[in-house]
Amino acid sequence: MAILSKEEAKAIIDKVLSYATADETSVSVSGGRTGNIRYARNTVNTSGESNEISLSITSVYGKRSGSSSINELDDVSLKKAVERSQEIAKLAPENPEYMPMLGPQNFPETDNFAERTNAINPDYRAKVAMDSIEVSNKGNLTAAGYLEDFSGFVAMGNSKGMFGYNKNTSVDFSVTVRTADGTGSGYAIRDFNDAGLLDAKGVTEISAQKAQASSTAQAIEPGKYTVILEPTAANDLMRLLAFGMDARSADEGRSFLSKKGGGTRLGEKLFDERVNIYSDPMHPELPGRPWNNEGLPSVKTVWVENGAVKNMFYSRFWAEKQGVEPVGRPNGIIFEGGNDSLADMIKSTQRGVLVTRFWYIRGVDPQTLLYTGLTRDGTFYIEDGQIKFPVKNFRFNESPVIMLNNIESLGKPQRAGGNMIPPMKIRDFTFTSLSDAV
Repeated sequence: MAILSKEEAKAIIDKVLSYATADETSVSVSGGRTGNIRYARNTVNTSGESNEISLSITSVYGKRSGSSSINELDDVSLKKAVERSQEIAKLAPENPEYMPMLGPQNFPETDNFAERTNAINPDYRAKVAMDSIEVSNKGNLTAAGYLEDFSGFVAMGNSKGMFGYNKNTSVDFSVTVRTADGTGSGYAIRDFNDAGLLDAKGVTEISAQKAQASSTAQAIEPGKYTVILEPTAANDLMRLLAFGMDARSADEGRSFLSKKGGGTRLGEKLFDERVNIYSDPMHPELPGRPWNNEGLPSVKTVWVENGAVKNMFYSRFWAEKQGVEPVGRPNGIIFEGGNDSLADMIKSTQRGVLVTRFWYIRGVDPQTLLYTGLTRDGTFYIEDGQIKFPVKNFRFNESPVIMLNNIESLGKPQRAGGNMIPPMKIRDFTFTSLSDAV
């Protein structure tokens, strides 16, 4: 299915709205092409491409709503989908938190579509896999990787005159490399809107180097260490911080942003003054959608400035209840960094641990934002400014809130997991036990 143009999408939405008789009706239509290739043990085992389009309708009577979805856009199917959503809405219980649909909005023109990603074909995917596999073959290593590319669109409209349209592309590549004896493992991941920025060979070389260097890891005692978190590892925890900045949870006393005795910590300095976090749909390296999760225009929003909490995200319902303006959840965050490289951080460390990434992260206490999890795919001991040897993986117990008060240095932000995150040097990071997993 080709990507629908703005005009084609609007014509379909307008047709659906013309069939509707509910008090309010909203329509969204989205689709595009998704391609992938997967390999393991240096051999491609699956690849494919799908082209899909779907349309969803929400009908509202008072505070009762119902929805239906279809993947056929002929007139008969559209009419049946409208009727079905209206039937469901009439049977549904009232939603006491329902907010009326929005009227026309002025959405920004974000640049999250890249023609080089849209042009990806099976030959491109095969070359990515072979570039990666060749690195492993030359090093007597074993690679397992996955590439997924997407090129598509989303459009939405409602009976109150709102309409929005956006084309977007994405490409995600990850690779794990193991040594022949299985004792060493490395990992690297990259995501972009523009496939022209992806260097699969270079990414695999990083993973391969980590695999070779992490073989025959030694055990060291758990405890508090200075850690150097590569952007992937830092993002594993920073995204949890971003998810936790919900105003309702804070107001209801369920969050690290809740104040004892009532109220929130909005405006308080909770982190090191070097912590500056914002979201911006117009950021050139992290372009976002034109609208947020509730259909309001996406705008640049500062979340933390010089260590102080400047904003929390408010749903439309909670914002009205609290008498404030709604603030949408960010699509991606940008954490401003510093100028230190990973090499600089290692050189300045007397005793510490370099972490490639975390995994199996689970929440422990939402009121302190305490999490536990494990290191994985390349963990190394640093002494006197040099990497001395690989170490066995650790379980950690740590809070991003505490972590961002123990900053030693920050590097240049890099795109990682849909965010822009710098490498970080953190003191007194808590490792609680060892893991035998590679």
